[in-house]
Amino acid sequence: MNFELSETQSILKDSVERFIGESYSLDKRQSLVKSELGFSQDNWKKMAELGWLSITVPESTGGFGGNQIDSMIMMEEFGKGLVLEPFFISSVVAGQILCDLGNQAQKENWLPRLVSGDCQLTFAYAEEQSRFDLEDVLTRAKPDEEGGFIIDGTKSMVLHAASADAMIVSCRTSGGQYEKNGISLFLVPKDLQGIHIDSFETVDGQRAAEVRFESVRVDMNALLGGEGNAFSTIKRAQQSGILALCAEATGIMESLYKDTASYTQDREQFDRPMSEFQVIQHRLVDMFMEYEQCKSMLLRATLEFVHNPDGSSRSIHALKYLVGKTGKFIGENAIQLHGGMGMTEELNIAHYFKRLLTIDILFGNSDYHLEKFAA
Repeated sequence: MNFELSETQSILKDSVERFIGESYSLDKRQSLVKSELGFSQDNWKKMAELGWLSITVPESTGGFGGNQIDSMIMMEEFGKGLVLEPFFISSVVAGQILCDLGNQAQKENWLPRLVSGDCQLTFAYAEEQSRFDLEDVLTRAKPDEEGGFIIDGTKSMVLHAASADAMIVSCRTSGGQYEKNGISLFLVPKDLQGIHIDSFETVDGQRAAEVRFESVRVDMNALLGGEGNAFSTIKRAQQSGILALCAEATGIMESLYKDTASYTQDREQFDRPMSEFQVIQHRLVDMFMEYEQCKSMLLRATLEFVHNPDGSSRSIHALKYLVGKTGKFIGENAIQLHGGMGMTEELNIAHYFKRLLTIDILFGNSDYHLEKFAA
């Protein structure tokens, strides 16, 4: 099988790599973390100008027409730079749901603005009691007398909700709490009356929020796809999101390994570089081998999903488990080999590790996916 990038994909990879080198020094990133939004609107506009926000949007609606392979290439480079902009949740996850379920009017209204960088979307799916189970939904959308819906409930860990212009919200329109049937998706503008957003900074420096919906009225045009039939789309969005997150994690692990190897060559102990000690060499080899296994599994799962989405679940579960386990192993070893410096804010090692820990939790941690793989 040919794993070489096409000419277009190589250009895409090079453009992201240049962007990271120019715009994402650690000092710049730290200043963005402390800003009100938690990311740069200028960077977001630049991503739009470079065509990255249209990467998975169909050509028929003004997009690039790419797939998860193109997202993987970008997310791997974003991981190396610890990019803060909400590309993952807005373009990869929420944008894909809109492309899959949106009617013509919804696409014409939102996709051009999404591609141009004039708006952002997020996906509100998790709830306090649901943990990682997508079908566990208590947020309700009840029909009203005017032909619309009234939404009541609370969503947890909604990524970049404070900066998003609208949220795609999973609601139960029929059935019991754990039933897969009866779940619907609504495209809800953030400024509607009754929406309360409690934003906070996550451990990795990004932004998330607890969002409460108190008798929020939306019209029929807010419904994405058929009523009560959204679970398969949510599942597909989860799988696509996992592939993107694991690509980001793989980029982080590559940076951790290389930075640690470079550090051991420069740092001296007993008048010799640390890299000359056999125990250090063995540790670095272990880190490299674990990274390579993740990279191979990422390629397998992504290619399987692109060519046969319905038959790729097992590989995606295996990938998410492996990334969670390996990310912890590589991160802990990178910190240990850097000594006390590995825990400081001045080096990117600790920031990489925090992001890996966050990625492990999103869309199900390693233990959860190991159980799913076994089942």
